[in-house]
Amino acid sequence: MGSTAAQMVIDNADFDLVGVYDARSKDQNLGEDARFSGQDVPAFHDLTAIKTDATVWIDFTIPTAVYENAKFALNNGISPVIGTTGMTDEQVADLQKLAKAKQVGGLIAPNFGISAVLLMQFAQQAAKYFPDAEIIEMHHDDKIDSPSGTAISTARKIAEVRKPKQQGNPDATETLPGARGAEYEGMRIHAVRLPGLVAHEEVMFGGPGEGLTIRQDSFDRISFMTGVKVAVGKINQYHELMIGLENLL
Repeated sequence: MGSTAAQMVIDNADFDLVGVYDARSKDQNLGEDARFSGQDVPAFHDLTAIKTDATVWIDFTIPTAVYENAKFALNNGISPVIGTTGMTDEQVADLQKLAKAKQVGGLIAPNFGISAVLLMQFAQQAAKYFPDAEIIEMHHDDKIDSPSGTAISTARKIAEVRKPKQQGNPDATETLPGARGAEYEGMRIHAVRLPGLVAHEEVMFGGPGEGLTIRQDSFDRISFMTGVKVAVGKINQYHELMIGLENLL
């Protein structure tokens, strides 16, 4: 995702890539990577060593790194555009407080794919009429956190428009622990991790004599760049840290 985002910035005439950050790499310049041959962009490996006039920080890292990265960006007046999931509610609240204090705009988006944003909005509308729902999210087997941030956000949006309820048979038991998936406000969330997948989600609704399934598929990481591009172009107009790409659409 980081490489895909870097290429998006390079390809966009309105943006200027002024630095990259990877704590695991030893390259001193992005151009040392064969995929970016000819590019002259400094590469940093330690937050304290970063010196840049950047106005936007794009973050696709891991849950254990993103919080400190976002704090660094906000403290230095750089607007973070974050696609990394897995932060705690407390960490997000701390970052929102810091962004407000610094008057710096920022965005945390569980998913930058337009299809995923629409799925969450459609699911919220459907839940008004079909309160019984289950979520199945499917990702590549290198994804660290489960369930995905998109699935959690979908569940939260559904929960906003329906009363908490216990679905299924109240006397049901699991002969294999975990078979029914994780529970959120009575809903069940199932996480699939398989090679060959990128990012996919289904929300299944059931009612008397009928059902509704809403699904979105991201077949290539380039699909997320449309939303990242929108966020990069708009985020400096704001002075708070927002959650969800829909806030900018």
